[in-house]
Amino acid sequence: MPSVPTEEKLVAVVVATNTILNKIQVIFRQAQSYNLLIITLFFLGAKAHAQNLPENSTDYTPRVLETTEIDFLSSYYSQDGNNAAVTGGLGTEELTDVTAAFVISIPLSEDDILTIDTGISAYTSASSSNINPFDKRPADPFTAATGASRDDTWYNLTAAYSKSSDDRNTIWSAKVSFSTEYDYSSFGFGGSYSKLLNEKNTEISINASVFLDKWNAIYPYELRPFAPGGLGLDDFLFRENTITGNPDYDPDFTVFSNEKRNSYALGLSLSQIITKNIQGSFLVDFVQQNGLLSTPFQRVYFEDVEDSFIDNFHLADDVERLPDKRFKVALGTRLNFYINEFFVLRSFYRFYTDDWGITSHTASLEIPIKIVDKWTLYPAYRFYYQSSVDYFAFYNQHNSQQRYYTSDFDLSQYAANQYGIGVNYTDIFTKLRLWKIALKSIDLRYNYYHRNTGLSAGIISGGLTFQVQ
Repeated sequence: MPSVPTEEKLVAVVVATNTILNKIQVIFRQAQSYNLLIITLFFLGAKAHAQNLPENSTDYTPRVLETTEIDFLSSYYSQDGNNAAVTGGLGTEELTDVTAAFVISIPLSEDDILTIDTGISAYTSASSSNINPFDKRPADPFTAATGASRDDTWYNLTAAYSKSSDDRNTIWSAKVSFSTEYDYSSFGFGGSYSKLLNEKNTEISINASVFLDKWNAIYPYELRPFAPGGLGLDDFLFRENTITGNPDYDPDFTVFSNEKRNSYALGLSLSQIITKNIQGSFLVDFVQQNGLLSTPFQRVYFEDVEDSFIDNFHLADDVERLPDKRFKVALGTRLNFYINEFFVLRSFYRFYTDDWGITSHTASLEIPIKIVDKWTLYPAYRFYYQSSVDYFAFYNQHNSQQRYYTSDFDLSQYAANQYGIGVNYTDIFTKLRLWKIALKSIDLRYNYYHRNTGLSAGIISGGLTFQVQ
């Protein structure tokens, strides 16, 4: 189930995503001229070498991808904090996640590439375990329960096809994806179009995607008896346990009538090689979401409703209620400086805003340092700040007359810092081989993340790239 907080889930996949993007950049740039590839190697982390034209040929077109390549990506993520949305903004956020993925890129011809990406992510969450906190005694928001909601597994399969023109100045791609977990499934499709201009010094790209998602809504355990057809206080839970505080617990609870969520995204980018040492890009993204944008199992408490408890656990007054539409806009820019053969500066800034009231700023800096011939060190820093959505309030501070409400700290105001270090081994000549399998690169990274709300997280991630000779 999707209980991993939004910002933390981004942290958990950021390194794997960057590695996949680097691989795509390899595929799409491998046929460019030698000078452009040198810049790409430093600025975009490409992992391929230029193809030289035969001396006796003037019309030879190199393949976009010479041989099949296989990426294996994996990560281990752990977090902790005391503001779990499942228990209304007060409770343990302890969570661990293990992810593994295979990405296989297959050249179908000189111009065409098929990419298959399959992944699995398994996590254990003390927070989501408290969807039903009453299978342990005493029930407490800071102690993990042992029920089925404690664990979940996410599966993903994506297929993408890309085609380059003979002059390698035009690239278009299409993809389709499917993912599923216990209470959520997603089907997506999309495509992109890129055009290289100005002797390949300028690139303009457009991409679009659609995700059609479906919840299998799970609600907090104590609210289920008050859904249509429920037994109310005659339910087994209340007959077998003593309610303290207000014994006449009677929440005004209704289930969501629509469990679908659709997302439509459009992205535009412009990349420019300014000088032989400077490369910049500008990006803009638009996202429109419709449907069930609330998380059904996240509790909310009202300050104007008398509190009811079982053991140490505050019984929910309702679940999170948010608008069924959301429009997002993000503007980003990258500026990368090649200092010398040992140092590169990669900078990034993004501004984000939406019609729920959030504005955010992201700034990051990475400094690849070439240690020896095949080894590079990657120290990195990232800062993030966001304002709160209009509907956020702390634990037990909402009013029952409000239409929308959430106590999810992912939607609160906060600032976060992330510190990272990584090491990369790249051998474009693939000297290490086992039969027809050659090792092309190794990537290992660690990132530490901390919010000023108290949440902290760490992720170790790694990747291996193999080439089939």
